[in-house]
Amino acid sequence: MDDFFDDVPTEEKREKKGVNIDMPPSNWVKRRKKIRNTAIAVGLAAVSFVAGGFAVWFSLDGEIRTLLKIKKAINENYYQDIDDETFYGALFDAVNYELLDGYSQYMTADEYEASKGSLAGNRIGIGAVFSTADKEGKPRMLVTRVCGNSPAESAGLKEGDFVVAFGKTQESMAESEVFDEFSDFLYATQEGESFFMRVKRGDTTETLTMARGVYVENYVFYRTNTSSYGFTGEKADVLTEKGAPLTCLDNDTAYIRLIQFGDGTEKQFESAMERFKADGKKNLVLDLRDNGGGYLDTMQEIAGYFCKNATEKKPVVVVADYGEKKESFKAARNVYDEYFSADSHIWVLADAGTASASECLIGSMVDYGAIKFADICLLERNGVAKTFGKGIMQTTFYLSAKLDAIKLTTAEIRWPVSGKSIHDRGVLPEDGAKTAAENIYGDEEIAGALLALRS
Repeated sequence: MDDFFDDVPTEEKREKKGVNIDMPPSNWVKRRKKIRNTAIAVGLAAVSFVAGGFAVWFSLDGEIRTLLKIKKAINENYYQDIDDETFYGALFDAVNYELLDGYSQYMTADEYEASKGSLAGNRIGIGAVFSTADKEGKPRMLVTRVCGNSPAESAGLKEGDFVVAFGKTQESMAESEVFDEFSDFLYATQEGESFFMRVKRGDTTETLTMARGVYVENYVFYRTNTSSYGFTGEKADVLTEKGAPLTCLDNDTAYIRLIQFGDGTEKQFESAMERFKADGKKNLVLDLRDNGGGYLDTMQEIAGYFCKNATEKKPVVVVADYGEKKESFKAARNVYDEYFSADSHIWVLADAGTASASECLIGSMVDYGAIKFADICLLERNGVAKTFGKGIMQTTFYLSAKLDAIKLTTAEIRWPVSGKSIHDRGVLPEDGAKTAAENIYGDEEIAGALLALRS
């Protein structure tokens, strides 16, 4: 089984964080078909046990026996045909959507593999996240994030762009700002097939050539006022100078954006911190906006850079509270002094998409004195300034010889020294955190946040 801090639930993500174009629309008909294969196997096995002997039948829970009797009665007597796919699909829907919380779910083998691939950064698409409606509900396609190492990044798409037209040729581009129409068009194209997209960028328009493709997302970005780095290559493991410097920084300060706590993120983060040291920087802006979480062990690796006042070589950075017992998880190492000095300053940027492992990292930083609440800037989203407020942990349990799995909420998460839980609350301005206004242009939003932090 795996312990991890999951992203926010899918529907919450779509509402609060926009739609990721790399995620195809959910298709529960296909899902039920996959689920049916597992469920039918269980049901038929039970029936065959009945035929082979009553001992096995009576070893089943009474409710399971009743369920099989209900299915048999429906099959033989109900006035309409209800096939196995529909029957078992309804049961699994009830488990996922009515019985469990929004962070727990049954996953077929394919879905579990896809979830692991997602945290590893494996993607198929163009690599862009959109806001699909304005405050009045009017359709729009505002680019809120361009995934690192993606086709969209290579094509020159930028945060703050509005997609206003698209087509397979420049002459056939259809004007539209409706995301569903763009999504339908995109999924009708073949992988690697070029198409054109017109974007509005400020007062100008630009036509980009784009194509869906397979890529590994870059989760860590490093910038100063004179340079900018990200990770490229087939595995997103080559630190490469790319992008624009962040001119609002001073000469002593570097900026790292951490997108997710996925597979390989800790290695990317280590490379960025080595760049930080080589550049002779002493202050750091750590950007956790829209970071919805990820793996616990990745968070443990990264937390070790920020345990300022901890005396242990591997300080506790998060505590899982299971109710009857507690379990402490430690940083992989304590290397704060290797990168920061007594007069170093660290600031954190966060928003309503900052969740789970990101909130735990913030908690560890606060508890060990690397930052104060006043060093956190909460960017407003829809007029609200806070972090998401997910202080629970999920554990994945393998089923059917690791072919499928069920992910269940198993513990409440507490900060390592204070024992604080932010579940269903988040980090708030009343804690002492600063706030800044939302801005569709990423660098301008960062500049506004730094102004608020230094005021």
